[in-house]
Amino acid sequence: MPDYGRDLRFGSFITPVNHPPHKAADLAVRSEEAGLDLVTFQDHPYQASFHDTWTLLTWVASRTERVTVAGNVLNMPLRRPAVLARAAASLDLLSGGRLAMGLGAGGFWDAIEGMGGGRLSAGESVEALEEAMAVLRGIWDDGEPGPFRSTGRFHPVPQAQRGPAPAHRIPLWVGAYKPRMLRLVGRTADGWLPSLSYLKPGDLRRGNAIIDEAATKAGRAPGDVQRVLNVGPDLGVDDLVDLATTEGIDTFVFMGDEGHVLDHVAKVLAPAVRERVAEARERAGTSARPARRRPALAPDLPDHLAERALEKGDPGWSRYTAGYLRGGAPALVLRPRDVAEVSDAVRVAAEVAPAGGDVPLGVLSAGHGLSGRSLNRGGLVLDVSALDEVTPLGDDLVRVGPGATWVQVSQVLSPLGLAISSGDYGGVGVGGLATAGGVGWFARSHGLTIDHLVEATVVLADGRVVTCSEEVEPDLFWAVRGAGANMGVAVSFTFRAARVGRVGFAQLMFAHDSLADLLTAWGTTMEAADRRITGELVLGPRQGPAWTASAMLVVDAEDPEEIVDLLQPFAGVGRLTDQNIALATYDQVMGLFSSDAKQAGRGEPVSHSGLATHLSPDLTARIESLLAAGVSHWFQIRAVGGAVADVAPDATAWAHRDAAFQLNAFGSGDGFEQHWDALRPHLAGLYLSFETDTDARALQAAFPPAHLARLRDLKRRYDPSGLFRDNFAISPA
Repeated sequence: MPDYGRDLRFGSFITPVNHPPHKAADLAVRSEEAGLDLVTFQDHPYQASFHDTWTLLTWVASRTERVTVAGNVLNMPLRRPAVLARAAASLDLLSGGRLAMGLGAGGFWDAIEGMGGGRLSAGESVEALEEAMAVLRGIWDDGEPGPFRSTGRFHPVPQAQRGPAPAHRIPLWVGAYKPRMLRLVGRTADGWLPSLSYLKPGDLRRGNAIIDEAATKAGRAPGDVQRVLNVGPDLGVDDLVDLATTEGIDTFVFMGDEGHVLDHVAKVLAPAVRERVAEARERAGTSARPARRRPALAPDLPDHLAERALEKGDPGWSRYTAGYLRGGAPALVLRPRDVAEVSDAVRVAAEVAPAGGDVPLGVLSAGHGLSGRSLNRGGLVLDVSALDEVTPLGDDLVRVGPGATWVQVSQVLSPLGLAISSGDYGGVGVGGLATAGGVGWFARSHGLTIDHLVEATVVLADGRVVTCSEEVEPDLFWAVRGAGANMGVAVSFTFRAARVGRVGFAQLMFAHDSLADLLTAWGTTMEAADRRITGELVLGPRQGPAWTASAMLVVDAEDPEEIVDLLQPFAGVGRLTDQNIALATYDQVMGLFSSDAKQAGRGEPVSHSGLATHLSPDLTARIESLLAAGVSHWFQIRAVGGAVADVAPDATAWAHRDAAFQLNAFGSGDGFEQHWDALRPHLAGLYLSFETDTDARALQAAFPPAHLARLRDLKRRYDPSGLFRDNFAISPA
């Protein structure tokens, strides 16, 4: 039989005795300490002298850090697969992806019946196990829309919520000896798990032949099926080498409940067998690599990227089907771990998603993006969330990776008395906001996020890694600050943080008969306010006789009396119906607007954004008309001005330094578009991060003619093919 070339692994097969209670778990810990790769336990729920295997697996996973844990094999007639799927996913998530599942169709039927399980024939056992495997994988596949349903004869599932997805693709190994079960292994299982003591001479060869034939018919490579064998401690190096090189075994699980046996396997047998097998493979020219992943979109994907790549059906893929609001369904997700891998991923993107092609390309940093352009359908997504460094460098400098979220940044900086103005939602990722602008709680006191940027490292369309600043590659640095998504993938930022202590955080509720008058008063008050105050107003449809508005304000001051004095003018904006003012650190403020909850947005949102120099009576009347029509369910006005205007308009790609307010709205239907169109003549710019329109009109509103002309020139220099085009593309033409 062939050597399938898979990496060799060695493990223990421990009897789950419950007297003394900790013996089995202690042996598992010793297995890890000795250097074994996995720990497995029998599963006989009808044995009163045994621990419950699932409980034991959980306990062992919590006491170990590295080894894979597995049932060997789980008694499926006594374990409902839909429930087991949830338990398995939870254990895999909690253990960091260290679960494997050996599955058994039954065998000790008198004992199974005694515990309430039904007796099955040999044929029924195969059918039941195949159904069980489909249920397990169906529950884990939370990227599929709707509930999971199965009309199986033995394991019907009328309607079950999908998820959670496990941390990795949990391998399903099947304990099989007869041809029908072996064909099931070849069709769909991840591994074959027999015991050598149950096999007759030639059974391994015959079993592998059946599995390989079934795998080939199912369109699988025989080497994709792992070959796991339970063996006794009496086997020597020669025996194990022969099993690996002539019978295709890649994982040896040793029966034995003595510590010295485990030590002997890990320290004597395993190193010797690995060395001998490597020599034999070198002589035979057999690859020592496991079967290589070949995604349909990128069949020549380098191994180091393929290792973490995701396609539909893989655990974790569902993360890329839902954003904060917008959904997606990419064909392939690349998840580079460092700058070098980002560079390689960009080169792959240039091959599989070239400019002018029909494969979209998204770049995802972390957190949420309102426009949702980081996701796509049928395309490639580069996820740089692994680059999540937040490192203070001294002298108020901090190096931040694009995959960090702003709440994480604030949590590192606040104890140092530092802060970076960074949006108003802590769950936003650094990469998207730091290349688009960054209107945050300190906009009026400390400027935009990009105004604190002193250096950025970017992977360009040809894979080159370039660091830019005012002194080095100044043109690229200019473009990164406001149009960075068009120039490349930012992989590192260095910011100069501002000195910030505790701040005042105020929440005010207003009511007014005239929304236009309320907004005009808000605008006048904000523009006249001390620049240490930055805030926003959130509006909704009119309810009852009066309009209501919710205001949130951050005051960059620590003295409570001073904070109240600074806020006093806002009390006259409208009828103050509720108020709350607190002292807080900046990370506490950011933490109020951050969530670890899984994003579930799968729609196609419509949002528009605009910048205004003032909230003029004409503009506020138009806003009231829009909201009165009921075509917008959320409308926000954020303060800019102050320190933002201290920067020259041509200093960065963000040009609209004279704007005092940013308007953002969500809506739907023709009525929303018509009312927003009526606002446009009163606006003086656009912030792309809140805009879902991607046509030329949006770009022309976001960048004045001179800025846009310069950006086109730079696009020709840094991305001449237009690779980075799916996030409000600036054409190099």
